[in-house]
Amino acid sequence: MLARRARALLGPDPAAARQSLVALLIGLVASLVAGLTLGGISDTIERLPGLLVLVPAAIALRGTIFGALGSRLGTAIHAGTYRFTRRPDSVLGQNVMAAGVLTFFTSVTLAVLAKVISEVFGIANAISLVDFMAISFIGGVLSSIVVLALTVFLAESSVRSGWDLDNVMAPLVTASGDMVTLPALFVATLLIGIPGLSVSVSVVATLLAAAALVAAFRSNHRELRAILREALWVVVAAGVLSLVAGLTLERQVESLITYPALLALVPPFLASAGALGGIVSSRMTSKLHLGVVEPDAVPGPVARVDLALAMVLALPVFALASLVADLAALLIDLESPGVVAMLAVAMVGGMFATVLSMLVAYYGAIVSYRLGLDPDNLGIPLVTSSIDLLGSFSFIAAVVVFV
Repeated sequence: MLARRARALLGPDPAAARQSLVALLIGLVASLVAGLTLGGISDTIERLPGLLVLVPAAIALRGTIFGALGSRLGTAIHAGTYRFTRRPDSVLGQNVMAAGVLTFFTSVTLAVLAKVISEVFGIANAISLVDFMAISFIGGVLSSIVVLALTVFLAESSVRSGWDLDNVMAPLVTASGDMVTLPALFVATLLIGIPGLSVSVSVVATLLAAAALVAAFRSNHRELRAILREALWVVVAAGVLSLVAGLTLERQVESLITYPALLALVPPFLASAGALGGIVSSRMTSKLHLGVVEPDAVPGPVARVDLALAMVLALPVFALASLVADLAALLIDLESPGVVAMLAVAMVGGMFATVLSMLVAYYGAIVSYRLGLDPDNLGIPLVTSSIDLLGSFSFIAAVVVFV
């Protein structure tokens, strides 16, 4: 009876549930690295006021850019147009170039916006613009190299192994972004103390971002130009939302530093909510392109299966997210508000964040499709950025209630 109910709830595609759950669990393990890093650098966060504003945006940037890249490659695989090749004019080549241009441009843009937001909202003694830029650019480029390699590897592996990229891309890219971005940012904070380095990096980063953007728009690669036209403003807007999420965390920095275990919970919490929304978004965009799902205001039967799947997966995922954070606290001796409080924050805040994430995923795909835009370019960025903001609000609200 219980097994039959579970199968009915998961719908007619149990393989999707298995693939998604495995990817989410792998992502949680990877988030342990991010949790350990964030919990362990509380002194750095306290020493560099304003840095926490940049952290969610820098992490989300990886998921935004490379999650969208994976979504486009997943659609290309379904459509039969994907080929692994080094040719720059191929589908893969133009998508990789677009990801590189977006990485350079948004790393610089987010640094400027982080400084502006820090000044406008009165963060005392916030680090300088050139320091923001050096941290954002060095950390962004280092982590993007790793996440790009993983994204292409997953695309090629899905072709060879026959599993659906839409079920695994969002969780694994999100987790890898968490895992490598925070250590990369921490390395960058160690480098900014070198005399003249921040200024030099800022100049090089600005020139490189401008040159890459101009060259891309002047190239004869039509798909590259189309991706940038649609994705550029979305990625920047997504970055702004993520910076506001960082500001939300920065405002609660005293509470988070008091219990660094809560800092360790932030990456798996946001990663899990974003990954669940990303799975819904990837599946919706592919099904919209293939005509399986209609762009209706009320989700149809096929869409409801994907939404129900996300809610079912959220229950064990957020319970395990709490366990991951508790493990991180135990490993490096972080002060914790207690196992029960951590579980309550993860479960209550996480389920609320998942509902919000699914709404953004579904209606982001539907609205962009109705407007004649490619939901592959917009869906994942909307989810990753909005869930940083909405997820941070959900997290802080749960902390206020249960801690």
